[in-house]
Amino acid sequence: MPAISPGIICLTVGYVFSQFYRAFLAVLAPVLGQELAAGPGDLALSSGLWFITFAAMQLPVGWALDHFGPRRTVAVLLCLGGGGGAALFAMAQTPTHLHLAMALLGVGCAPVLMGAYYIFAREYRPTTFGALAGLMIGVGSLGNILGAAPLVWVIESLGWRMTLWLLAGATVVVSGLIGLTLRDPARLGSDHPKGSIGDVLRLRALWFILPIFFFSYAAPMAIRGLWAAPYLDQVFGASEQTIGRATLVIGLAMILGNFLIGAATRIVGSIRRTVQIFIAVELMLMTVLVLYPSSGLAAATVLLSLIGFSGAAYALLMAHGRSFLPAHLVGRGVTFLNMFSMGGVGVMQFASRPVYQTASAAYPPAQAFAMLILFFLIPLVIGYILYFLTPEADHG
Repeated sequence: MPAISPGIICLTVGYVFSQFYRAFLAVLAPVLGQELAAGPGDLALSSGLWFITFAAMQLPVGWALDHFGPRRTVAVLLCLGGGGGAALFAMAQTPTHLHLAMALLGVGCAPVLMGAYYIFAREYRPTTFGALAGLMIGVGSLGNILGAAPLVWVIESLGWRMTLWLLAGATVVVSGLIGLTLRDPARLGSDHPKGSIGDVLRLRALWFILPIFFFSYAAPMAIRGLWAAPYLDQVFGASEQTIGRATLVIGLAMILGNFLIGAATRIVGSIRRTVQIFIAVELMLMTVLVLYPSSGLAAATVLLSLIGFSGAAYALLMAHGRSFLPAHLVGRGVTFLNMFSMGGVGVMQFASRPVYQTASAAYPPAQAFAMLILFFLIPLVIGYILYFLTPEADHG
């Protein structure tokens, strides 16, 4: 197994930026409301556009990984989309500019994690893919932390526009370092078929894993990114400082889960069984939250944090799905699976807002949030049941 190279390290830094850009909007909400008249609905649309464009880019990114390799694919898109999107954000004068900037940032961030997964799949042992995938997400998730209190401090010191210009410059520098240091895996020989997305869809082993890809990551991401703060505020009357500490704990739990996922797989001895255990725990925790939504601030924080911890199953699901992909379909295959996962996050985030609005009009806050959690729980149960039809990971 090759050592972790400078190129992989730079790619990991790029993924820190990817995680940062999907989470930083909430911190900017007050100032964007004051200066650009961007309300909660505008910011919800901007955030959703990041996920939708990120997901929509996965198929072309998969094609590019297979044809051009991760070095050029990641470096070019991160520079143009990430650096360009941050620059456009810095110059924004209206909410429409924010929408365009976040969509461009989604394009720029789309290839970063998949570029790393492509290299892991081609150059590292299949049995280590899950651990490496979890480690990559765990380190990259520090971007979520940087997008909270540290970003507030920088904005207070420099202003939000200068902060975005600095982020744009840093993103371009990282993309340049990726282009200089990353090494593509060896090209496949002419004896390998070209492959297409149709070939991926014909892999029967993937059919019953797709629903759980769509729904399993949506709940932890929506809870952490959208609903934890209003839930703690409206149900428990938590202060901004308390909410900040609680969401920090949830974010740290998500990071910890990704760091521990490799060890958990080694203990259990099977990727598939480990995923089943993690998702089963997630389902039980969400059920408790549905039944007891107002059991106390501390209990709610613990439950939300453990749900975030269980979201680490994403990395193992990717490892499970990757095990069925022949070498010539790795690029298209992993990006197709990621499209389902991130598309699920975007779709469920969009859909959760009218669900909550309807529930809050009919029920008091605690019951309304219970209905919201139920909205995420029911499809995840269906995906979990179908996942049992997926065969064990193929490491042959």
